[in-house]
Amino acid sequence: MASTSDIRNGLCLDYSNDIYSIVEFQHVKPGKGNAFVRTKLKSLTTGKVIDNTFPAGHKISVVRVERRKMQFLYADDTGFNFMDNETYEQISINPDMLDNPKLLKEGSDVEVLFHAEKEIPLTVDMPQYVQLAVSYTEPGVRGDTASTNVMKPAKLETGAEVKVPLFVNEGDVIKVDTRSNSYVERVKK
Repeated sequence: MASTSDIRNGLCLDYSNDIYSIVEFQHVKPGKGNAFVRTKLKSLTTGKVIDNTFPAGHKISVVRVERRKMQFLYADDTGFNFMDNETYEQISINPDMLDNPKLLKEGSDVEVLFHAEKEIPLTVDMPQYVQLAVSYTEPGVRGDTASTNVMKPAKLETGAEVKVPLFVNEGDVIKVDTRSNSYVERVKK
């Protein structure tokens, strides 16, 4: 058991029958009344962010978590299969735990957050950017633009679709932001 004085960003706690990570916190000591801690908690199972206020000195149940670097192997009907880079153990993870599963390429490294005592995966953190080849896109024709920011759909090697500028062609490798599922830049060969 810990108290509110131990609260810090990234701390995981068991609260209201769920596991939450502290995203933001603020200790408040008003001029009149008791001190309290205002927090933003993110559920590790649903991703929902809630606001909560703890009275000063309140006991909280801290959950010990571990981050493990894992490699994506393949996807099948049981889910997404990952391998631990140190122990070579393989686990299957539900696709709902991934933000953009279509951007995951075989052999990609991700970080998986595990509940240390129960050995269950809580979240999968993909890298911020991935580099993927464009497998299909319509050719951009010079003079098709009325403005400078014209985008066209492109299908990537993983099956994901993103909007890309007209100058991107089939076979080009592009950098994609996994948080917004958007084109960042073309990668030089």
